[in-house]
Amino acid sequence: MPFVSQYGFLPLSAPPGKEALYNPAQCASMDAAAPGFGVSIEQLMQAAASAVARTVQRHWPQGAVLFLCGPGNNGGDALVAAQILREQGRVVSVFSLVDPSVRQGTAAWAQSQWQGRWERQCPDFRRFSVVVDGLLGAGLDRDVEGDTAALIQSLAASKVPVCAIDVPSGLDGASGQVRGVLAPATVTVSFVRYKPGHVLYPGRTLCGKLELADIGMPAPALQQANTWLNEPALWQAHLPQLGAQSHKYTRGHALVVGGEQMTGASRLAARAAQRAGAGLVSMAVPPSVWPVYAGALDSIMVAPLDDTLTTDERIRAWLIGPGAGLGEQTRRLTLALLATERPCVLDADAISSFAEQPQELLDALHEQCVLTPHAGEFARVFETAPDRLEAARLAARQCGAVLVLKGADTVIAAPDGRALINACAPPWLATGGSGDVLAGLVCGLLTQGMPAFEAAGAAVWLHSQAALEFGPGLIPEDLIAVLPRVWQRLLSRA
Repeated sequence: MPFVSQYGFLPLSAPPGKEALYNPAQCASMDAAAPGFGVSIEQLMQAAASAVARTVQRHWPQGAVLFLCGPGNNGGDALVAAQILREQGRVVSVFSLVDPSVRQGTAAWAQSQWQGRWERQCPDFRRFSVVVDGLLGAGLDRDVEGDTAALIQSLAASKVPVCAIDVPSGLDGASGQVRGVLAPATVTVSFVRYKPGHVLYPGRTLCGKLELADIGMPAPALQQANTWLNEPALWQAHLPQLGAQSHKYTRGHALVVGGEQMTGASRLAARAAQRAGAGLVSMAVPPSVWPVYAGALDSIMVAPLDDTLTTDERIRAWLIGPGAGLGEQTRRLTLALLATERPCVLDADAISSFAEQPQELLDALHEQCVLTPHAGEFARVFETAPDRLEAARLAARQCGAVLVLKGADTVIAAPDGRALINACAPPWLATGGSGDVLAGLVCGLLTQGMPAFEAAGAAVWLHSQAALEFGPGLIPEDLIAVLPRVWQRLLSRA
């Protein structure tokens, strides 16, 4: 099933039941466990090879096919697929950099299935309608080097269409990072479940169209997942429920702290908290700019910011950061809000103000907090790494709060190791102010009692869907305007 649109982001919904993402180590464990449940590795390989052959026939029904086969099970899938296509009458060539005697176990069995001849030298790629990449699997633990790297570079330079088995060779299936060199795929065929590397950048753009094949993996062999695509099935049961006797106070009271200069940022966040369903939304702002806020807002109450802010027991959730301003005042106020131990969203300046004292922030956070940094804000407080998934997971564990690492592949991580990868955000969502809207959505959902991890996942999804609903030309105010339509569609699916 094609899984990537013309814009490079994923469509509105993943295939039903396919939300779990398994890293290469988990996939290897499932393969090893399958025989204990009556399915041999050879049966799995035969099914995977059949899926590859079907993909080639569907996308490239004419012309010769070249299979590049590595020494492991990825190469084994390629060899069996080559034989299937040969028996179907296709002109098939097979090239391997390794001597056949190197293959062992299931890969050796796969080699015995190939009844055609072996190319002694790698042929000219341009002779073929497609090259099937079965060189390396998803579990790379080092950069590709030597003859394999040279072969992949030649394939990339040829511009011939590539059908990758599991992942394009050179891609780390756990992180989506390139390990040395890579030939981008036109189509990638994966099995059982997608891997994080399929949806994290740059892997997402290098896999081409993703197709997922069911190869008969027995259900008891499936690993316990801790990473998923961010889909409604994962948090929909936690969405706020309105009853006949619901009123504004049962829906909760959210408070957004406004700043003195960038007044638009916090106003966007407050309106988004309303659209998320909070029964009441208030703003606390410096007295000097109270008229600016009060004159621009109708249904949002505006109060002067003072030391009595945290004594109001009616406030269920706080949001501080958008337009708050960098410095001691924001740092002090953030710590005061966190000390109430009520749900709290920290964005932008509320994070960056701790760049010189990150441990002070980490010590104050608790499990009902959600942080929503972009990469730059994240780097001011946490340790960065090319693997965004693991960096976010480590940061969430370190601070004991939910971490939303924003980007084209936003990662939502919980302190207990759970993580979501959001794969439906369009590129036009990258506009100033959209992050303020996201922070407001999280706050509005927390106000209504959603758990922090589920609230963050739902907010990120709603945010992306609103951008898709509106289309190119989006400005942040448009997100707020179209959210009711997204809500209607989401709730109709429940």
